[in-house]
This record gives sequence, C-alpha cells and structure tokens, in this order.
Amino acid sequence: MQKDTLFATLEHAMVAGDKQSARATLELAHAADIAAAICEFTAEQAAQFLSMLSLPDHANLFGYLEPLAQAEIARTMSRNDLAALFSQMEADERADLFNRLSEEDQHTLLPGLAQAEREDVRRLASYPEETAGALMTSDYATLKGHWPVRKALKRLRLEAPDKETIYQTYVIDADRKLLGTVSLRELILANPDRLIDDLMRTGVVHARVDEDQEEVTQKIRHYDLLALPVLDGDDRLVGIVTYDDAMDAAVEEATEDAQKSASVAKLDAPMNQVTGWELYRKRVFWLVLLVFGSLLSGAGIAYFEDTIAKYVALVFFMPLLVGSGGNAGSQSAALMVRALATGEVDMKDWAKVLGREFLVAGALGLTMAVAVFALGWFRGGAEIALVVAFAMVSVVMAGSIIGLCLPFILSRVKLDPATASGPLVTTIVDATGVLIYFSFATMILDL
Repeated sequence: MQKDTLFATLEHAMVAGDKQSARATLELAHAADIAAAICEFTAEQAAQFLSMLSLPDHANLFGYLEPLAQAEIARTMSRNDLAALFSQMEADERADLFNRLSEEDQHTLLPGLAQAEREDVRRLASYPEETAGALMTSDYATLKGHWPVRKALKRLRLEAPDKETIYQTYVIDADRKLLGTVSLRELILANPDRLIDDLMRTGVVHARVDEDQEEVTQKIRHYDLLALPVLDGDDRLVGIVTYDDAMDAAVEEATEDAQKSASVAKLDAPMNQVTGWELYRKRVFWLVLLVFGSLLSGAGIAYFEDTIAKYVALVFFMPLLVGSGGNAGSQSAALMVRALATGEVDMKDWAKVLGREFLVAGALGLTMAVAVFALGWFRGGAEIALVVAFAMVSVVMAGSIIGLCLPFILSRVKLDPATASGPLVTTIVDATGVLIYFSFATMILDL
C-alpha cells in the first residue's frame, strides 16, 4: 500500500475513532510502509497507532522508523512500555535508540530493563559513533569446535528466535576468541556426527570495534558477506555487523559525502524533518568562509586592472575560462573522492593517478582551446585568441590537478576528502584561473 493511501486511511480511522479499522490496516500493511506513513503524524498519534500492535510487531515496526521519529515517540511512552519495547528490539537498534534519549530518560529507563539487557545496552551504546562497535549487534549465534553437527543444529533451533541471523555461525573457544565460521547450509549438508572443528573455515575476515564503519561496509561488499564478525583488542568476538545494517551505514556515508561535497555540514535528520535553524547553522560556516576565499579572485582582478582597462575584450572571456577550470576541477575531485571512498585508489597510487590526470587534463584543455580560439579571434583579434587559447589549456590543467590533489591532501591529514569537491575546489580554481588568465594576457599582449 502506498504511503499516501495508508496515511489517508489511518487519518480517517483516527478522526472517526475507529480503532478496529486502524488496527486491521496496520496488520495488513508492511512495517516499512507503516513507518513511512505514521511519521506524518505527531509523536503522540504515532504512539497510539503503535500501541494497537502486538509487542513483537511493535518492536519490528519501530526499527523501520527514522531515528528522530524513534526518539520523539519514545519520549511519549511510559517507562514500563518503553522497557517492554526495548526487550523486544534487536540489540543494535535499542542501543542506537538509547543513545538518542536524554540522560534523564536513560536513567529512567535502565531500572526497568533486565540486568542482561541493561548491560548489553550500556556496552553497545558506549562505542563511538560511526565505528564497527556502534554498528554491530550482540544477537549472533556461536558454536564450540568439539560439538558434533547434531548438537550444533539442535542448539541453533533453540537460539534462532532470539538471534538476528543464524545463516552464519561463529566458532569460539572458552575465552570467546574467534576460531572459525560455518554456514547453516554446511551444517545441514554435513554428516550429523562430524565435528565442527573439521567443518569450520578458519582465517575469518573480521573488523575491530574501533574500525570506521566505512571500512566495515567495504569489507562486507568486497568479500560478499552476510555478516562480519567484530573483535575487541583481545581478539574476542563481541558482535557482528549484518549486511542490512552495513547497507544502512553505506547510505548514511553516501548522504554525508554528498552533503560535504556541497560544503554542508552533516544534517542530524532527514531533509523533510530538519528545522530551518539547523539548515542555516549547517550551511553558514562554509558559505562565509568561501566568501573570503572568493576575495582572492577579486584581488587578482584588481592586480591586473591596468591590463583589463587596456584590453576590455578580456572581460568577456573571464567567466568562460574560470568556469571551465572550476568544472574540470569539480569533475576530477568527484572522481577522486569516490575512488578514495570505495578503496579503488589509495596513497600509493598518487604518482600514477597524477601522471594520467596530467595527460587527460592536457588533452581536455587543448580540445577546449580549439573550441574557443575562433571566438577569441572574432571578439578581439589574433592576440586575444592566442591569450584565450593558452589560458584555457593552463586553466583546465590547473583545475584538474587541484581537483585531483586536494582529496589526496585532505585524506593524508585525516580529513574527509568529500569536503574537497564542489564549492571548495571551485573557489580555489576560480582564483587560480584569474591569475593564470591575466598573467598570460599581460605577457602576450604587452609583447
């Protein structure tokens, strides 16, 4: 059912006070569709709809809600209701929700949880954001190496309802150190008397609790994994990151990179929910900073004002040249930021990539110079055409090299290379283009 249709149906049921109709609608629709629809209601109204569902369905649907909506709805719930919801939620999701609550709400909630759940929430919530520890879940299945397959399958049947996934299980020793992994398919096909030690695969790809979530998603994608085990500093298994959680993290990373590429700080909520004040606050710093960066272009123009006054035709070509350099720089920066993010390129590839970009940028510049030479001749004669052509080659090459190098430099100093694309590259290349253009003009025309 479409979100708009579902919203209209629920709204009509609420206005009519028809709880039975609302409950029937909620039971028939998919949880993801319901979550999208009830986010259009107030937190109190959304909580009323959720209360119509059974606790397991309530917890399942809650996981599909946007983080901001989860926190707002949780604040409307009583401590007992919230504690009951926590007990049904997946471990990683309840830890995320716990971190979004205020300290007062956290202290109110904790006494209502069972001790094991309380310790699990505290542990998972303690890891820094955007790390493997913050992304992982503690709902995973483990086996012992000396068990026969028969016992392992029996154990998995008992644990399956409480685990996020049993398709991949992990073999640990008495100290919870990871020894290997075995898939459910391998267990089903194996001889029931065969030992797990003989069946498991060693040398398991894993992540560390403090590893960046972007590296985690790259490992899952590269090795085509359903889940990635997470180890602490003592090589003990402390959790797993599942494929669906990694995909959510990848979307989050891509969204953050897209925002940074436009010189916007990371938003704390989806675009349709963020406040005007937050949009202003997230955008104003870079805009003000780039204003002062643009003054470099103005200073360059002022420095060459005598040349400009003598050859007014030069002004006609300035936006064309500067814009071409900025476009070439943005292209290079976008390609390099993406390559760095996906691991296609790293620091050791610097010389190779730089050499190739130099040749490509030169070819692009020459092509564009040919395109504008005739226009320069028509507007200002042979001398102006020559200035425009030489400047075009140089500006495009300079823009491309700057766009390529800036992400590398930011990555080297441990800053996000996504910041390099878009307005930042354009601002730097604009100032560089002005200097190159009028330097050529002064040199050639004075001759």
